[in-house]
Amino acid sequence: MMQKALKDTIPVRPGEELNSEAVERFLRSQIEEIPKEELVIEQFPSGHSNLTYLLRCGDWEAVLRRPPFGPVAPKAHDMERESRILSLIHRVFPLAPKPYVFSDDLSILGAPFYVMERKKGIVLDRKWPEGIDHSPELCRRISESAVDTLVALHAIDWKEAGLESIGRPEGFMERQVRGWIGRYERAKTDEIPVVEETVNWMLNSLPESPPATLIHNDFKLNNMVFSANDPAQVTAVLDWEMTTIGDPLSDLAITISYWDEADDAENLRSGFTSVTSAPGFISRREFLEMYAAKSGRDTQEIDFYLTYAYFKVAVICQQIYFRWKKGQTQDPRFERLGKVTENLMNLAHRIAMDGF
Repeated sequence: MMQKALKDTIPVRPGEELNSEAVERFLRSQIEEIPKEELVIEQFPSGHSNLTYLLRCGDWEAVLRRPPFGPVAPKAHDMERESRILSLIHRVFPLAPKPYVFSDDLSILGAPFYVMERKKGIVLDRKWPEGIDHSPELCRRISESAVDTLVALHAIDWKEAGLESIGRPEGFMERQVRGWIGRYERAKTDEIPVVEETVNWMLNSLPESPPATLIHNDFKLNNMVFSANDPAQVTAVLDWEMTTIGDPLSDLAITISYWDEADDAENLRSGFTSVTSAPGFISRREFLEMYAAKSGRDTQEIDFYLTYAYFKVAVICQQIYFRWKKGQTQDPRFERLGKVTENLMNLAHRIAMDGF
């Protein structure tokens, strides 16, 4: 199936460079097995939040994660928490990368960061990697693997795994809804008429949550790594920064909110166009039904969860757009996110009023 070696990194984007000498000194002081060859740093291009870099010395590779440059929201981009969570989850869910070392020494990069194992494979983002056959049959298998991985994550006995410290499941959904409303208000730039009615609807429609599970909180296709030899085989799940113990249906809804379909109108897409619009991928409705069948969970309140999910994704976009509009980041990708936020807010409102 492979035509040639896949390149999943790019040269580091201007303005996001690391102090390679400081990084190398730190690595060699902490990790004994690093070869003597010079450190090479490249960047993983996907993602709009934390920055992720490939570190390579000869045959040795690792991944460094750090917050974005410039001011960040309070409690966001918590590298220490993400590293600690990975150290716990990796033991019971090996698809989570193993963290090697965390540092809050600001003299190295000017921000906290951690280094973790490199999970090799392909990431399916907006376009298919060159050399990968994307037949409808393969797309179907990838869809099923995504559902199976989410079901498996939610099946972990989080108490047995000692994960009680990473979340408070009681009152989870109300805290989430109120928290994302507050984040939106703090990052607001333009008036979006439907937001007020959507906010009031969510506050008045909070469902009773099912038993809590470990949730990823940002589970989507481009946060998964697939085998280059069999792209339906999952080799890793990435970006655990928002992981907690909470409502599994909120996790399901977030996944569905990023799952594009071929016949979506442009203004109703997630805002981060995905390969899931290719022939063979299951629909959002099929994803929901497959998850319900495999997990045994009741999904009749999905209208609430999807309204919340699209609202949350809209707020994430708005927070990034706010930073761009204030000149706190120069990344040209972020200019369009004001319109994406408006589209997502309109979609959340439509689901609240008319259903999924």
